[in-house]
Amino acid sequence: MRRFTAALFLIGLAVLIAGIYQQMSFYGASVNLGQAINSMAPNQVGSANLVTSVVLAYRGLDTLVELSILFTAATAAGMLLHRRKPATKTDPDGGFVLRAGSDLFFPLLVVVGIYIILHGHLTPGGGFQGGVILACAFFVPLLARPGQQLDQRWISLLEGLAGAAFILIGLLAMIDGAAFLTPLLGKGELGSLFSAGSLPVLYTAVGLKVGAELAGLLAHLSAQDALD
Repeated sequence: MRRFTAALFLIGLAVLIAGIYQQMSFYGASVNLGQAINSMAPNQVGSANLVTSVVLAYRGLDTLVELSILFTAATAAGMLLHRRKPATKTDPDGGFVLRAGSDLFFPLLVVVGIYIILHGHLTPGGGFQGGVILACAFFVPLLARPGQQLDQRWISLLEGLAGAAFILIGLLAMIDGAAFLTPLLGKGELGSLFSAGSLPVLYTAVGLKVGAELAGLLAHLSAQDALD
């Protein structure tokens, strides 16, 4: 057994060294590729935030796979945690400060999350970051009032519609012979809110999907914590 473990360690070490060497060999090509994106993306995509151009335009299919992985993980975790008994006692409601604080932070977090999603093509941020903030916005009230529960039916519906919208927008680009998730609706004026074509719409779908998945997962975790 020890020899087998040592052999696996040596093989893994050799693969790691080979990967580092290969990465160093293609470092110059990676720099050239990054420079090409920096110079071409504003005119091709119309997004002031070049990261958005890469995430949703140049490697949009990879982003779709990331969303699929997140969906699978959240679904699996939800299935494992959804074992709450009807007669289970919940934690008592928080005090006045906690309840008032959650009521105050809820609209603020929603506004900040929406702002980050809608401005993802202009400034650092986007659907993933804004979706996390939206999930926190709906989870904070559960901390102050443990007896409340999120409606999982609406969460599932919103998550499904957002994912379907992301795929549908990508397929619409292929009707005219373009690549999957090629920006639609025109580039607009660089740096303005209505620019980068369909990328803000895609980020909105990503934000709603991520927010729904994480909110549902956090709600399951909160219910499971009450069991303990």
